[in-house]
Amino acid sequence: MLDVFSRWYKDRFSDPHAVTLTILLVFGFSVVFFFGSLLAPLLAAIVIAYLLDWPVSSLQRWGVNRTGAAIIVLLAFVGFTVLALLGLVPTVVKQGANFIRELPYMLNQTQGYLLTLPEKYPEMVDAEMVSTLVDNVRDKLISSGEAIVSFSLGSLINIAALLVYCILVPLLVFFMLKDKTELTQSVTRFLPENRQLATQVWVEMNSQIINYIRGKVVEILIVGSVSYVAFAVLDLRYSALLAVLVGLSVLIPFIGAAAVTVPVALVGVFQWGFTSEFLYLMIAYGVIQALDGNVLVPVLFSEAVNLHPVAIIVAVLVFGGVWGFWGIFFAIPLATLVKAVVNAWPSDKAKAAESLASAE
Repeated sequence: MLDVFSRWYKDRFSDPHAVTLTILLVFGFSVVFFFGSLLAPLLAAIVIAYLLDWPVSSLQRWGVNRTGAAIIVLLAFVGFTVLALLGLVPTVVKQGANFIRELPYMLNQTQGYLLTLPEKYPEMVDAEMVSTLVDNVRDKLISSGEAIVSFSLGSLINIAALLVYCILVPLLVFFMLKDKTELTQSVTRFLPENRQLATQVWVEMNSQIINYIRGKVVEILIVGSVSYVAFAVLDLRYSALLAVLVGLSVLIPFIGAAAVTVPVALVGVFQWGFTSEFLYLMIAYGVIQALDGNVLVPVLFSEAVNLHPVAIIVAVLVFGGVWGFWGIFFAIPLATLVKAVVNAWPSDKAKAAESLASAE
């Protein structure tokens, strides 16, 4: 057994570039795993810096220096974000409060409907099963209400942390945009010399991350806006709240779309029942999801969609379970990182070709 492991180790790690790549990957994953919560402002700043690097570079091509371009783009981004939040957050909070207030009525209506099922379908639905289901749902809602009521001191701490992040993140973004070249060179000085494979993987991943972050932001805005227009035209209640949920659901491939379907369908049923309006709502929602998955995603993520859906779902489950929100957000880039490492890793055929070339 030891001989087999020894031969495998020599075959796979005889190349010093492969060893360097392995060390860098283990170090990076370990830092994020153990210090992910502390690095949250840095990760957020990196995401925003990737998003804003293109307009900064565009202003540079028009003759604006790097510092001035960073200031202009960052101020425009902060102003747009503040205006968007001031216009959206109050509406979403108000609709969320109304939804919570009407939740008991929705529960009673659901309970009344479910209790009629054993009479209509006695052979298919058991009355005891329905009662158990209703009791479980009521217990879950009561426990959720208690959790919301007890959300006091912790919320104040979170608000204080959020205020600190609102100061730290823009500062980090500004210096990342302004001193991009200097920061990159500073990091490169600490890397080992045998980093050919690491550089190859980084070049591929850098372009992937840039395209992914920009594409994901565009996808959230398009899907959320189109959903709001569709919900508003149909006069669906809580249209802004549901549109925000639909827009944010694209952060979790496949799973997010399936999960957000439940509140959209429930609100439609409570508002209209099983009528033609509810059918129109579900058709419109299905068209939005179909266009997102079959048109928008292939256009925005032409390289990422080459990953098999099973690989994407596994990446969401694994990296989301390890790193929470950031693992879910970067699930596709991390999956492509694994793919890039596998493709860049020296194979036996490549080693044989190098040995033959050196012998000749």
